[in-house]
Amino acid sequence: MIALLGIAMIPSALLDIADGSEDWHIFLISSAISILIGSGLAVLSGGAPPSTTTREAFLLTTLIWIVLPVIATFPFMSYGMSFTDAMFEAVSGLTTTGATVMTGLDTTARGILLWRAILQWIGGIGIIVTAIAILPMLRVGGMQLFQIESSDVSGKVLPRITEITAQTGIVYVIISIACALSYAACGMSAFDAIAHSMTTMSAGGYSTHDASFAHFSDTPAAYAATVFMFIAGLPFSLLTLLILHGRWRPMLSDPQPRLYAFLALGFATAIVVWHEAVVDPPIFDHIFHGFRQALFNIISIMTGTGYASAPYDTWGEPAVVVFLIATFLGGCAGSAACGIKMFRLEISFKAVLAYAAQIVRPNRVVRIRYAGRTIPSDTLQSVMVFVFLYMATFVVAAILISMTGEDLLTSISASATSVSNVGPGLGPKIGPSGTFQPLSDMAKWVCLTAMLLGRLEFVAVFTLLTARFWRG
Repeated sequence: MIALLGIAMIPSALLDIADGSEDWHIFLISSAISILIGSGLAVLSGGAPPSTTTREAFLLTTLIWIVLPVIATFPFMSYGMSFTDAMFEAVSGLTTTGATVMTGLDTTARGILLWRAILQWIGGIGIIVTAIAILPMLRVGGMQLFQIESSDVSGKVLPRITEITAQTGIVYVIISIACALSYAACGMSAFDAIAHSMTTMSAGGYSTHDASFAHFSDTPAAYAATVFMFIAGLPFSLLTLLILHGRWRPMLSDPQPRLYAFLALGFATAIVVWHEAVVDPPIFDHIFHGFRQALFNIISIMTGTGYASAPYDTWGEPAVVVFLIATFLGGCAGSAACGIKMFRLEISFKAVLAYAAQIVRPNRVVRIRYAGRTIPSDTLQSVMVFVFLYMATFVVAAILISMTGEDLLTSISASATSVSNVGPGLGPKIGPSGTFQPLSDMAKWVCLTAMLLGRLEFVAVFTLLTARFWRG
């Protein structure tokens, strides 16, 4: 994977050569070093047959998401970034968080802009495959609900993952191409269309312009972005059945897409209704304009894409609260989206109702069902543990960021957007019109650690911190 990441640097080198940039050698040297390191490790492995145990899978999954960002820092550091800033940008890219410390994107060399987009596109497919094939096997956060048959912990796991990766990758490429063509048809340049399609389908949100998607406000590109961001938040296992096998019923019958669409439309409608009833002078030109802006930005935040078509943090406190809530929710399991995920929201809500019913009638046996199936107790426990670790990490990260001298809104939103892998926060510093550059190095390390924990679903990392894991 390190070697493949090195190969992924070559398009940026070629683009810089085509543009006449003097920095093309940065990517070529970084690529050579990465390929050398990856190839050397492959040779030293001795060609052992692929097999894995649960303990090794926990360790491998975590190490991948730690080591690859370190390799991805090579081009950023060669452009003059400090290691902290380079690591922040690389982690934010591969975890598809989209928070950035870079400014002046409109005048930045296209090679480094393409590299940021490639990082997010690679991270997107990695996240999807991890969610579909790895986390269910590790029984992390209730993901065992989506465990694929015959994907047991044995030598059969890796071939099975290869098959899943191939089909998912094909669908991912098909939709990415469709997204790029749609952007081009909406007036984007070829480079902007390709770069933004990569960061849209990965639910990443890195843009090639400082103004993010507001740069394209005079084009219908926002309509295409809304559609494809929503698609990025759908389960890719169901998208694979739909696109490759023509099976559309699973998508319609699954409870996740329904709840996902309901919440997105509900939040957008609530913002517009509040605006029309209360705000004077109006922010939006008319109701349709308001709904379009609200829906775009709500879906962007829910999926963790992080594009901004307007400074929504200036729409008033009720709207800010709605966006902060949307930051935590996320999309569907098995998608490129982030957050708590739809199935955990539904299971947690049903668990609260069941607990309330048992308080009233202690002898009553209440079964919690999801998608027509009774939820086993161990799965329910996994979901509850995930939610606890999610909120605990958010609180601890917010406290640590506040200890660096940041105000309350910045600390809370920086923690929330990092843990949820969303990107922009709230407030003048890290809001949709700002960047994370003003934060201290300590705050940046807290944020990038929270990004990694959020993408690895917390339990996978915290398992490595237990003595029982290392004792076997």
